[in-house]
Amino acid sequence: MFKKILIANRGEIALRIQRACRELGIKSVMVYSEADRDAKYVRLADEAICIGPAPASQSYLQMPAIISAAEVSDAQAIHPGYGFLSENADFAERVEKSGFAFIGPTAESIRIMGDKVSAKQAMIKAGVPCVPGSEGELPSDPAEIRAIARQIGYPVIIKAAGGGGGRGMRVVHTEAALLGAVQMTKSEAQAAFGNPAVYMEKFLENPRHIEIQVLADTHKNAVHLGERDCSMQRRHQKVIEEAPAFGIPRRLIEKIGERCAAACKRLGYRGAGTFEFLYENGEFYFIEMNTRVQVEHPVTEMITGIDIVKTQILVAAGEKLPFAQKDIQLRGHAIECRINAEDPYKFTPSPGKVSTWHAPGGPGVRVDSHMYSGYTVPANYDSMIGKLIVYGDSRDQALARMRSALMETIVEGIKTNIALHRELLLDANFIAGGTNIHYLEKWLEQHATRP
Repeated sequence: MFKKILIANRGEIALRIQRACRELGIKSVMVYSEADRDAKYVRLADEAICIGPAPASQSYLQMPAIISAAEVSDAQAIHPGYGFLSENADFAERVEKSGFAFIGPTAESIRIMGDKVSAKQAMIKAGVPCVPGSEGELPSDPAEIRAIARQIGYPVIIKAAGGGGGRGMRVVHTEAALLGAVQMTKSEAQAAFGNPAVYMEKFLENPRHIEIQVLADTHKNAVHLGERDCSMQRRHQKVIEEAPAFGIPRRLIEKIGERCAAACKRLGYRGAGTFEFLYENGEFYFIEMNTRVQVEHPVTEMITGIDIVKTQILVAAGEKLPFAQKDIQLRGHAIECRINAEDPYKFTPSPGKVSTWHAPGGPGVRVDSHMYSGYTVPANYDSMIGKLIVYGDSRDQALARMRSALMETIVEGIKTNIALHRELLLDANFIAGGTNIHYLEKWLEQHATRP
C-alpha cells in the first residue's frame, strides 16, 4: 500500500480523496494554486505545495509542476480526482513514466474511451448497445453525410469525437440545416478540444440519462455497482442525481450492468469508471464512458456501502477488489443535489466571501464540501461548492430528508442555487419520478419570471 499520495485537484473532491487517504493511513500531499491557499484541505494536508497562479492553465493543468511536486514530496502515487487532468491520457502516461502510480485507468484505456468514436466502436465489439449512428467519424463528402442522416432518420445530433461536459453537440431537424451544423460543430470541436472530428447519432426525443458505475482491478476482476439516474440536467450539466433509477426493471439494470463489467474485462480496464446511457422505451443506448470518479459517486456509495475512492486507491496499489458481484447489494435510495455558487435562476457565477456556512444534519444526511464561514470562493473555477447527499429506506423518505436538509442549509455572502433545489424537490413530476433529460430545461422556461 502507498504511504503517501499526491492529490492533483481542488475543491470538494480534493477533501474527499484526502479523507479516504486518512482512513487508509496514507499521508496526503495537496497541490494548490495561489487562489486556493486558504482552502480547508490545504490546511488539513500532511504537506501542501503551491504549483502556480490562480488560472488553471498555470496551475492545475501544469503537468510538469504536478509531477515535480510529487518528486519533491516523495509521493508514490497521484490521484487526479475529476476534471482538470483526470481524463488526460498524456498525463497518465507521464505520471507512470516518471515512476509514480496513476490512480486511474491506463493511458491506453483513457485514449480509447476518451474519443467518442473509438469508444463507441469498442462498446459495439463488447456487445454494449449503442445509439444508432455513423460508423466512426463523418466523411468529408456532403453527399455521404446526407445519406448517413437519411439512413439514421431525423432528428440527428452531431457530436465532437473529443467532446465532453455538454460541449460540442448540435441537434439537426432538417436536411437543409445539416451541412452547416456539421461544419459549425467541427469548428467548435477544433477550438475546444483540438480535434475537429465529429460523428452523427440518432437524437432521442425523450430519453433518461442512466449511468452504470463499475470497478475493476488488475487481476481480471470487474463489477458493477448498479445505476444512477442523472436526468435532471441543464445544458447537459447534471443538477440532481439519484440511485437507484426510479421505475426501471431490475432485470434490465442487471443485464446492462453485466455487459459493462464484461466490457471492462475485455478492455483490461483498471479502477473506477462510469458507462453513460440514454434510456428510452425500455432500451439502453451507450453514449460515453467516464474514466474517473464521478461527481455523483456518493449516491452509489450510500446504497451499496462501498467506498469508491478507497477502492480506487486499493486497485491502483495492485490489490484485488475486496468484493465480488454476488456481494453487492443495493439498499434504500439516495439523492444528491449539487450546490453551486451561482444565481439560482440566471445561473451567473457568484464568487466571493462566504460570510455564513451552516451545513445540515440528521439521519441519512451527508455533506461533501470544502466550505467554511469566511472562505472566499474563487472566480477562476467551476461554481460547485459542495454536494448535499441524503439516504432513505425508500425514495419517499429520501425526498423528505432532502427537503429538510435543504431548508437547514444556510449560505450567506454569495448567491447559491439552493432556492432552485428547494423548488425542484416540491415539483410534482420530479416527485413522481422518471423525468427525462429535457424536463428541467422546459421547467426553467416555464419559471423564467423568477426574480
